[in-house]
Amino acid sequence: MSKKLSKTEAQKKIENFFKNIKDKKPKEIKNIKRVAMSHNIPLKEKRKLFCKKCFTPYSGKEKIRIKDGKKTIVCESCGEKGRWKLSV
Repeated sequence: MSKKLSKTEAQKKIENFFKNIKDKKPKEIKNIKRVAMSHNIPLKEKRKLFCKKCFTPYSGKEKIRIKDGKKTIVCESCGEKGRWKLSV
């Protein structure tokens, strides 16, 4: 039986997890996202570090396009496009 985390413990766990996301597996990313959602903790800018479809971390080899105030990243493994509005 697993111990329930408090919200502050969950926040610390999430912060530590995202410090070295490059060497994480998709299953680990999916689990940490589940922890954040269960404790109602927004990932904010951290959600831009991995693909929303296959949960693989962006390594830097992906295609990145900036056009009309939007940043588009194409995932290397699944081909999913992630789009974000650029703030001025």
